[in-house]
Amino acid sequence: MFEIQPPLTRRMWMGATGLGLAGSMSGWLGRLAAANATAPVRPAKSVIVLWLNGGPATIDLWDLKPGHTNGGPFREAETPVPGMRISEHLPQLAKLGKHLAIVRSMSSREGDHGRAMHLLRTGYVPTGALAYPAMGALIAKELTQESADLPSFVSIAGNRMASQLGGGFLGPQFDPLVVGDPTTPQAGLAVPDLAANPNVPPASRTGRLDLLAGMERRFQANHRSAVAAGIQTATARAIRLMRPEAAATFDLEQERTEVRDRYGRNLFGQGCLLARRLVERGVPFVEVTLDGWDTHGNNFNQVRGLSGTLDRAFASLITDLKERGLLDSTLIVCQGEFGRTPRINGGQGRDHWPASWSVALAGGGIRTGQVIGRTTPDGMAVEEKPRHVPDLIATVVRAAKIDPKKQNPSNVGRPIRIADPDAQLIEELL
Repeated sequence: MFEIQPPLTRRMWMGATGLGLAGSMSGWLGRLAAANATAPVRPAKSVIVLWLNGGPATIDLWDLKPGHTNGGPFREAETPVPGMRISEHLPQLAKLGKHLAIVRSMSSREGDHGRAMHLLRTGYVPTGALAYPAMGALIAKELTQESADLPSFVSIAGNRMASQLGGGFLGPQFDPLVVGDPTTPQAGLAVPDLAANPNVPPASRTGRLDLLAGMERRFQANHRSAVAAGIQTATARAIRLMRPEAAATFDLEQERTEVRDRYGRNLFGQGCLLARRLVERGVPFVEVTLDGWDTHGNNFNQVRGLSGTLDRAFASLITDLKERGLLDSTLIVCQGEFGRTPRINGGQGRDHWPASWSVALAGGGIRTGQVIGRTTPDGMAVEEKPRHVPDLIATVVRAAKIDPKKQNPSNVGRPIRIADPDAQLIEELL
């Protein structure tokens, strides 16, 4: 049929097949072709991070200071858990207090958005040429099933800075599939290039795929390398993702109207619903971003509105996972890059504050229905059970049944642990 010589390039092959995968080969999939993906099959565990981008005022969410000048106007809401009170603007989550664990004693030294985001996403501060992988990539590497139709790390509504923190030295096969653009929320959460070309009949499409498979086999026989194997892996994954059952995961129209309404008809709410659909299909790591928390001015009005969006989606996610028997195998982590100043500035805002802040967790088989740590009455410092970012990373990884001390070879020639060697597990959660 064709006599293909070794000099024939990958670009020429793709053009020759007419398969129309060029669009899908851009972004995460194009970089995926640069390395071969191999990972062991592990017990089903998933992590969903609800990323509150900009640094949320956790003093107005999880650790209120009523009666103090720093407390602001918000009141506390009771939960079923003694000693756990959260914002009045999180009423649905308050009812689910027994499913929450709140760590009120988080602390770091990074008050710059970029550096703090790097720390919270990787567990390490930026260091020279080291290309640290995101926690999503680390977990995906350990829990990916090679035969899976869906990508192992999905980022929903993330901003550009977040999407740059992907596979790092683990390789581009662990970069996230990015879904949804917060700058164009009207575009929704559709994944481009999943639909088959309507102008190509199914029989022709099958023939082209068979032809491509033959080309791939011949190419690898003549070019035995990790890159060649990676090309095959990338193509196979693209084709699997285009299968109707895989592509349908991203189709929220399959959900009942009342379910979609319950999560909230906004990018974050629908993103949380998509996260539930993804973990149902075995995706190990999903991150959903809610932007807008950089509240240097008009903090309280902004936080009130954002809290409503967070409350509906987070509570619905917990409830939905529980009803489907997935809550114990799915850890939810709600966090941002730091907290905000207890002192209220002249513009009724709060500024960057990494010294004392909170993170909320649910599910994943951790011990919930508890509050860990305490800040001073003015919220300015941690006074009981201080915890640091590497501690949180190590604990999340351990909850996913991964050894945080495991090492991976890095791009600078030395092994790097999944979690910082100084990290201490937050034992109360485990």
